[in-house]
Amino acid sequence: MKTEIKTNKAPAAIGPYSQATMNGAGLVFVSGQLPIDPATGEFAGADIAAQTRQSLENIRGILASQGLGMEHVLKTTVLLQDIGDFGAMNQVYATFFEGVCPARAAFQVAALPKGALVEIEAIASRE
Repeated sequence: MKTEIKTNKAPAAIGPYSQATMNGAGLVFVSGQLPIDPATGEFAGADIAAQTRQSLENIRGILASQGLGMEHVLKTTVLLQDIGDFGAMNQVYATFFEGVCPARAAFQVAALPKGALVEIEAIASRE
């Protein structure tokens, strides 16, 4: 069984996908979050730190709509326009997690939607 998750605490999906879905076992699959501020519809900033922060805030907002927090995140995938931004992204990323951090993969990609510098997806669990 699959349930759609929708919240105004993150940008609406801009295509044929959901902000997130949850299965019957309580796993939450958060779609890749661009650094779009849901209040303005614009990027939160022009640098990697501001964009990483907003992408993670969007994930936090989606999880919060289900009564979950960042401590429930099991795995993330970080897509970077430039792998040279890894260090600056990592500094911001580290402020969102305490204790056992989620598993993670990070990749440089040729391009991201709307010219974003970063996109982050996550898998979380109620357990």
